Amino acid sequence: MHIRSLGVIRDARLPLGPGLTVISGETGAGKTMVVTGLGLLMGERADAGAVRAGDDAAVVEGRIQVPEDGAVAARTREAGGEVDEGELLLVRTLSATGRSRAHVGGRSAPVGVLAEISEHLIAVHGQTDQLRLRSGAQQLRVLDAFAGAVVAKDLAEYQQVHARWRTLSAEHDHVAGHSAERAREAELLRLGLEEVERVDPQPEEDVALREESDRLAHVEVLREAVSTAHEALTGEASGGDGSGEGGADARVDSARRALSQAGDHDPALSGFAARAGEVSYLLADLATEVAAYAQSLEADPLRLAVVQERRALLTSLVRRYATDPSEGVAGVLRWAGGAAERLLDLDDDGRLETLAKERDELEGQLRALAARLSVARRAAASTLEERVASELTALAMPSARIEVAVHTGHDLGPWGCDSVELLLAAHSGAAPRPLSRGASGGELSRVMLALEVVLAGTDPVPTMVFDEVDAGVGGRAAVEIGRRLARLARTTQVVVVTHLAQVAAFADSHLTVVKTDDGSVTESGVVRLDDEGRVTELARMLSGSGSGTARAHAEELLNSSRAEAVQETGAGRTSRSRPARAARGGPAPVGRSSTAARKPRGRAT
Repeated sequence: MHIRSLGVIRDARLPLGPGLTVISGETGAGKTMVVTGLGLLMGERADAGAVRAGDDAAVVEGRIQVPEDGAVAARTREAGGEVDEGELLLVRTLSATGRSRAHVGGRSAPVGVLAEISEHLIAVHGQTDQLRLRSGAQQLRVLDAFAGAVVAKDLAEYQQVHARWRTLSAEHDHVAGHSAERAREAELLRLGLEEVERVDPQPEEDVALREESDRLAHVEVLREAVSTAHEALTGEASGGDGSGEGGADARVDSARRALSQAGDHDPALSGFAARAGEVSYLLADLATEVAAYAQSLEADPLRLAVVQERRALLTSLVRRYATDPSEGVAGVLRWAGGAAERLLDLDDDGRLETLAKERDELEGQLRALAARLSVARRAAASTLEERVASELTALAMPSARIEVAVHTGHDLGPWGCDSVELLLAAHSGAAPRPLSRGASGGELSRVMLALEVVLAGTDPVPTMVFDEVDAGVGGRAAVEIGRRLARLARTTQVVVVTHLAQVAAFADSHLTVVKTDDGSVTESGVVRLDDEGRVTELARMLSGSGSGTARAHAEELLNSSRAEAVQETGAGRTSRSRPARAARGGPAPVGRSSTAARKPRGRAT
């Protein structure tokens, strides 16, 4: 991981290899910024105040080895990024103005993608995680994680049924609680539909009635127009025999005859004569139709009254029911269709009873699944108690015992009917008390570590980060915490921020955050310690100084932890007994010595 301009850290590189990596340093040196940087890579909310004073932006870069056929690689490709030979590059940039950007696999991506990916890569445990462990919901998650597939399958089915049951219950309650309003709405719709049905408007009827009304109201005007037109066409008043000599049809016919007679001398005139004949026929047809129209025109006051009355009824319907009055009868018919469908929804017709029946059937399924979950959780709780008790014994709490109490209620929650409570009896004879009230900070740290060790086989996350989870403990308990972290690191990449030499002595790799202060600018860098540097740092952590006694104690811690590693794992695990040596007399600057070629897949490098 590479950090620039974050907090007191100007520029630091952290080589994170396999096994147990310890990060130490004086108070205020910037150890917390290492965890903050990891949090940024995990997509956590960014705080512009974390940008180093005077700089424009902070940048955190992480290189992580991941399987190319795994979920992380697949999500990276979905986001447009690439995994290069099993290595994934994650970058988070935080500007001093508060703007945050993320890059995944070389491509810009939403910060949320970092959060999705990190769920498969890194788990950070610190004091806030201990607080979460105090909550009943988190304790239930711990038990379910330990139970594994036995609970996971039934829980997934339960949650699917539960979602459907909640939807049906809400719909049933809505129908039941709004029955009066629904009845009033249904009655108004029925009255409206009855009125529309009584009037029985027909498509385009309002247009046809408007035209008929105009015709009946202006009969005399129409008669005069028809008479004038007929006389112009035929030379006779409307109703004549159509043989007048002054009409348009007679004149066109005269033109046709003249052109036809001269056509013998020029074929072009014969064509004109033919066209004149066509016009003559059209005029004759038009005159006939005009005459027929004139005969159909009759003043009918009674019919006019009927039409006007019908138009008034339709206008009333349009005003009351059409969403857009300009649509006329079409808008009324559209409303009627929608109202009929809505009325079907509002009419109960046993709908409330149907919803109640379906809801009760789903509730029966839920209770059966919840009962199976309870049985599985109780069985897992018994095993978890035994496993955690064994780990607590190794963590210098031999008389402590954990009780995992599974309480089954009646309410159907999203996780079943169970609530889980972790109870701790810190010593023999003590009554078990809830972790939220009965555990000190040091005890809670050890309980959480014990749970992590027990859950290590079920947690697919390849990298675990512990941020001062050893706070509040010391002496033998601190040694046991270091020992358990080392054992956890056999199968998982473990990074620990600690202030305890007893824990740091078990590290495969020891990094220290070094602070320099020239009176104006504070900077921090990270160095990897060789043997001599580790002794010096452990002595400082033990006594605050590098006295001979402190150094002797530090050497004793290192030798003891190495001897344990060799004894427990044999020749297959010798990195702790033969660390890489730098120049004698001080730490090796990070970046000058190469990391081991042994890089486990899915781990931060």
